[in-house]
Parts: sequence; C-alpha cells; structure tokens
Amino acid sequence: MTETRCTVFARTLYDGASEEAQRDMLIGIEGGRIAFITSGDAAGASHFADIVTPGLIDLQINGAADVQFNDDPTVDALARIAQGAAEGGTAHILPTFITAPGRDYTQAIAAARAAIEAGVPGILGLHLEGPFLSPRRPGIHDPAAIRPMDSEDIELLTQPFPGPLLLTVAPEELPEGAAQALTRAGVILFAGHSAATATEVEQAAAEGLSGATHLFNAMSQIGPREPGVVGAVLTSERMYAGIIADGHHVAWRNVALAARLMPDRLCLVTDAMRSLAGVETSFDLHGETIHLVDGRLTNDKGTLAGAHVAMDESLRNMIAQGIASPGAAVRMASHNPAAALGLQNALGSLRVGHRASLTLFDADMYAKMTICDGHVLRP
Repeated sequence: MTETRCTVFARTLYDGASEEAQRDMLIGIEGGRIAFITSGDAAGASHFADIVTPGLIDLQINGAADVQFNDDPTVDALARIAQGAAEGGTAHILPTFITAPGRDYTQAIAAARAAIEAGVPGILGLHLEGPFLSPRRPGIHDPAAIRPMDSEDIELLTQPFPGPLLLTVAPEELPEGAAQALTRAGVILFAGHSAATATEVEQAAAEGLSGATHLFNAMSQIGPREPGVVGAVLTSERMYAGIIADGHHVAWRNVALAARLMPDRLCLVTDAMRSLAGVETSFDLHGETIHLVDGRLTNDKGTLAGAHVAMDESLRNMIAQGIASPGAAVRMASHNPAAALGLQNALGSLRVGHRASLTLFDADMYAKMTICDGHVLRP
C-alpha cells in the first residue's frame, strides 16, 4: 500500500545521523518523500510507534521467506525476499547472489534490473558475492565455481545498471586494471573470501576498493607481523565493512572492536538465508543440506552457511551486548550502509526531502512496521 500522504508519530526518534534521541516527533510523508519533521503530539497521526528510525538497509541478504535468490533469480522471488526482510524492519535490500557456475550471475543482474525498473518496493540494487574469490577462503561457497575474472566478465559487469551494484571479490585474485575498470563504471568493490595481505588490500583500495564483506569471516586475520584484510580494514580511514551481529559469526569482543574503531563505517548486515521469516528448518545449498539449529545455519560439517538473523535482532544484539547505544546501532543499520553505497543524501537518515523510508519499533526494539518510499511493506 502506497500512502501519498500520512503522518507518523514517534515517541522516540533516532534520525540516523545523530546518536541522540528526539522525543514526541511527527514525520510527514508526501509523494514518497519526507515532507516535514517537527515536534508534536499523536493526535491525528496515521501511524504511532514507540521508536522510529530511518528505514534499515541490508547490504547482504541471500534469501528470506523460504526463497533463496540463487535458486530463483526472478522478480517474484526478489519481491518475496524483500517482504521477508521487512518483517525484521529492513526497508531496502541488496539481494545477494553468491558464487555460481560460469556466468550464472548474469541471471541475477537481469532479475534485479527488472525488479528495480518495475518498482518492486525494497529492491535497492544488487550484491554479487563471487565467483571471483580466493580458493583458499571459500567458506560455504562452492569451490568448484570459484574462478578468476576475465575480460568478458569485466565487460558484463561494467554495463549500465539502475541501482547500486556491489561486487565482493578477493582483491589479490583480480587481473591487473580490473579494479579501476569496475569502479570507474560505478561498481562498488568490497573484499571478501580473501587471503590478501594488508598491502594487497591497500593497493586495491588505491584503485577503488571501498569496503569488506562480513568482516572477520572468510578473510585473512590480524597476525603479529601481517595485519591481513581485517587489519587493513580496521585501520583504514575510508573503507566500510559489513558485519554479522548474530553471536555465531563473530565474537562479541571483535564486534565491539570494530564498532569502536570504525563507528561511522561499520554496517550491520544479516547475510540471511531462505529460512529467515520462513518455515523451513533445512534446505539444499549446491548439493549440501543446511540445517537450522538454535538460530545457527550450518552444513553437516559444521561450516556456517549464511545467517538466520533479522536486522531488528541485530540492533537488539548490539545494544544488549553493550557494544553500541541505540542511536549508534541505528546509524550502523541505516546511515552507514547508505553512505557505503553513496546514497547518504537520499537514504539512511531522516531529513526533509529524503526518501520516505522508515522503520517503526515497539519499546523493546522489535520492528512493527516498515515503510519504503512511502510504501508500507509491513504489516
């Protein structure tokens, strides 16, 4: 449902830019944009919430609502994934297509392009995670499908695309000149599933690499004499990083370290699979059975296979662990990911003239309504 005009009352408002809370605020929506933000009371408001934030943005989500993007790269599947993500307060997603054989990723590009052009609410762009990864750090990705990038890939990936296109690569595996060619065309490059040295990351950053995918996971770690991908990102002044705050992927002390060192560059991501907002407790992933047990997704060997966490749960985790204040956690789920995509002037903070994307929570930070460009995704 699209509401051309409505007013949202927030008992507490976090605007995404500041950590400070504002009390008893009215947000006016008109024509898919924020028309006004002012103090007031709830009388006459269309919607009411204990807490209101900018619409949450997830840079990495593989599936939801019993749909996996890799298994069904279609517009209908993307609409279902966006709806499933919205149950956890996510207004905008980069549906994520992981390593697949050959140039299967072109199916994902076509589906995301069609969804954006059709105006499917919530589909912001596309995240391709692979297949240009390190065979030394495959994680749950199919090792047989990991391969080097070639000139045809560069040609395909640099074609015009109607939204942000984020590409996760192992920078040490890229051919010479590839990073520059991709970033000149507007592709956002993140390092992931990488065994790169810090020097290799810094060289790639000079050529346009701007972040890292699921920080700490499937990448070279900090050692006494080699900082690895993790050290290079933590000590960078400009690189962003997604992080999975589910208590399974990254130790809370490491999450806290990242939040302390890069508060304006850390982005909460879910890395969610089809089980999120679904009913399945097991599913197939390139020939392996993935099981959901106690909120943890693994294959039969115990290898983590994506996550089963929503964005609102990630916020609650950050707050409950004492890692971030509510305002800081909100910033990591809204403003920071918007900035990572270069969209901070339209999304990620509540400002007059910005796109009308909001998440409405109860007092315990459980998402109750998700609004995307004035369109109510949930309920």
